[in-house]
Amino acid sequence: MSAPISASVLHGARDLRIEEQNIEPPGPYELQLAIKATTLCGSDLHYYQHYRNGDIYVKEPISLGHESAGIVVSIGARAKDFEVGDHVALEVGIPCGKCDRCLEGRYNICPEMSFRSSAKSFPHAQGTLQERVNHPAVWCHKLPDSVSLEMGALLEPLSVAIHATRRGKVSKGQKILVIGAGAVGLLCAAMCKVHKSGKIVIADVQDGRVAFAKLKGFADHGYIVDRTRGKDMQEKLKIARETATSAMSAGDASASAFDVVLECTGVESCTQAAIYATRPGGKVVIVGMGNPVQMLPISAAALREVDIVGTFRYANAYPEAIDVVSRQPPALPDLSNLITHRYKGLQCVDQAFQAAGRSTDDLDRLILKVLVECD
Repeated sequence: MSAPISASVLHGARDLRIEEQNIEPPGPYELQLAIKATTLCGSDLHYYQHYRNGDIYVKEPISLGHESAGIVVSIGARAKDFEVGDHVALEVGIPCGKCDRCLEGRYNICPEMSFRSSAKSFPHAQGTLQERVNHPAVWCHKLPDSVSLEMGALLEPLSVAIHATRRGKVSKGQKILVIGAGAVGLLCAAMCKVHKSGKIVIADVQDGRVAFAKLKGFADHGYIVDRTRGKDMQEKLKIARETATSAMSAGDASASAFDVVLECTGVESCTQAAIYATRPGGKVVIVGMGNPVQMLPISAAALREVDIVGTFRYANAYPEAIDVVSRQPPALPDLSNLITHRYKGLQCVDQAFQAAGRSTDDLDRLILKVLVECD
């Protein structure tokens, strides 16, 4: 028997509405979850602001949100290993499970992937900014008592960082540059700490974010990137080389290049600088999704055998994410510091997205992760 729920639904750019909907009982292999904590992602923000994300356009009203945790309220007849009241984090991408990519464990690049709050598939997979959702039990991860629901929501972007550091083969003693000190960049830096990297430098155009990264223990050194932009490609590449050299010098008198650069902005000039900043034989990991077409100094990569490695979301990362946030003594900086602003109730989702689109609030306080809590 269906039950009434409330949902936040996007009908156009900045057009969010609270709607009353009905939810069916969970299917045989599903759990019904009361969503309690959702942090807002940059992709959701793009949908909110533009009703599209890059070249992916929304074709029907959609609920946003995919970084979420909740409480099990009902269990499908054939779902195992869960009890009503369990706290879980949702892994919201559902692959086909049958294609070659799925069978080799790389389900994140499954061509048939359905991902909550993404308009890539149609009908769209509705997001988690709803009171309740039904979700496959196999993609629900039980949280230990030591992990809060807020932290459960952060497991999704932390999984992005875990996947990125895996793809970059980040290891002990390496010199690392993270470009972009937003939430994902900070989480990438945090995972480099877990891997006991030798020196972690974080770079951003916003001095407040760089200061936060150093103060809260996410990075050893910081570099504030000059906002100067070149008029033509020759000048742009010159600036990129200068940016790379300056970043290499941050906290390092020898100004040696980086073993791995994690590029978390998607900005062309940052990708250019990332290539120049990487040592011969090193890796540039493309984490940020920005301009889909970029002009890059490919010879500077090819002639020095710098690997440019792509990443997309994550695969098989939630178990490690739960393990890392559960360790005692802590292996990570305090991730709760990333949640800088909180909003309570679906009626506040519009305000939450407005905040998420800013770098600082009206009191000049840094905005990183915005959390929506549901009763």
